[in-house]
Amino acid sequence: MSRLGPCLRSRLLLPEPRGPYRGLVGCSAASHAGMEELLSRSVPPLPPYETKEKAPPPAELRSAEFMRYYRGLAAGPPRAELLALLARDFGVDHGKVAELSAKVLQAREQQRELGALLQAEDRLRYYLNPRYRGLFQQLGRLEGGLRFLVELRGDLVEGLASKAVDGPHVKEMSGVLKNMLSEWFSTGFLNLERVTWQSPCEVLQKISDSEAVHPVRNWVDMKRRVGSYRRCYFFSHCAIPGEPLIVLHVALTSDISSSIQAIVKEIQPSETEDEGKITTAIFYSISLTQQGLQGVELGTYLIKRVVKELQKELPQIKTFSTLSPIPGFTKWLVGLLSSQTKELEKNELFTESERQELSQITGDCTTETLKKLLNNNEWVRSEELVSALHLPLMRLCAWYLYGEKHRGYALNPVANFHLQNGSVLWRINWMADTSPRGIAAACGMMVNYRYFLEDTACNSAAYLGTKAIKASEQVLSLVSQFQQNSKL
Repeated sequence: MSRLGPCLRSRLLLPEPRGPYRGLVGCSAASHAGMEELLSRSVPPLPPYETKEKAPPPAELRSAEFMRYYRGLAAGPPRAELLALLARDFGVDHGKVAELSAKVLQAREQQRELGALLQAEDRLRYYLNPRYRGLFQQLGRLEGGLRFLVELRGDLVEGLASKAVDGPHVKEMSGVLKNMLSEWFSTGFLNLERVTWQSPCEVLQKISDSEAVHPVRNWVDMKRRVGSYRRCYFFSHCAIPGEPLIVLHVALTSDISSSIQAIVKEIQPSETEDEGKITTAIFYSISLTQQGLQGVELGTYLIKRVVKELQKELPQIKTFSTLSPIPGFTKWLVGLLSSQTKELEKNELFTESERQELSQITGDCTTETLKKLLNNNEWVRSEELVSALHLPLMRLCAWYLYGEKHRGYALNPVANFHLQNGSVLWRINWMADTSPRGIAAACGMMVNYRYFLEDTACNSAAYLGTKAIKASEQVLSLVSQFQQNSKL
């Protein structure tokens, strides 16, 4: 948010190079051979199984050297090359694993005593640890090491997404580091902190910069989001104090909100909270601030902690719900229209009467016309089009959230997250986000996921176990309308 003044944002992802490696800006400066030599010094060997309990103490100087070297490399190809070498050459000894796997099978076939089988399995388990795991463990013990590992994992995530680094070895290393971070960032090490207008400027800046759902426009907007009838919380880690890891914004209302404009855009005069008006907590934005913690379970715990905090502060709150975006809906719908056109030479997502009404407004109702409408935010300026598209898009959205699946679970990532937490797919709201981003992502629609605290555990177990989605009558009615009127 540039208009908030000088950028105070943490350089966690790409920190300033330090030490003797400052200024290394490309692969030519940091040669392949030099990287291999560094890794040979820095990555500790896996001690033999028999002496694993007597392994020498970690070489802090060598792991610190790796950290300085990595931070001295320019972002992009140099770091990607080092990470690829680390993943490829310092992973699991596959020959040893194959040998020990055969011994475990042999122990089972020969029906040896249980102690011998368990020892064979333990030996195999030990050699399944990649060598680079030892480096990560040593780095985690250094001052500033945990922050560095989050940075390194962020580079891995970004590199895999952009194909700058790729391959099974790199993906495996990213997964190993994610699992290690999941242990280090478990709830016992996390601190819940509330943000107010009196919080340090640096914290307010980081909160505004990290807002990924509804961007903060200026200081006035930021002040409103931490002021009356609003709450903002974040998790920090005891080893990285004051650094927001994941942020949750809450609106305190008298009912379940159906429009984000009422929460983040309408400017009301400053007033003291009247607790008598507060019966509902709306979670309207949750943002992970560190890319390196992607896949680490933080959001679920943050929501649970905030619910407990609000119950202590405002025990009269009985309703907990989200007002959530629906990323990917428009893209899914446009793709569906395209595939139907190729196969059927027409779309069957709209009824005949709906196609006729749209044709009267637009001049024709071909699939190409519909795709152009959906790819252009201008349609929301026409009251006729907003009215004509209301019912068909609502039922299509209901099916997208309820019926479209990936490996049996909700295709939409936000839906999958809240359903895993045990929420109910409660209500789809028309024209709930009329910002350009909201129109482009989901034709202006948003959804409420409602948390009935006494049912969340049961709902979560049902969703994870049988993939059953708990939904309200409104959503189920729209799904039924889709099944009757639209054909996939």
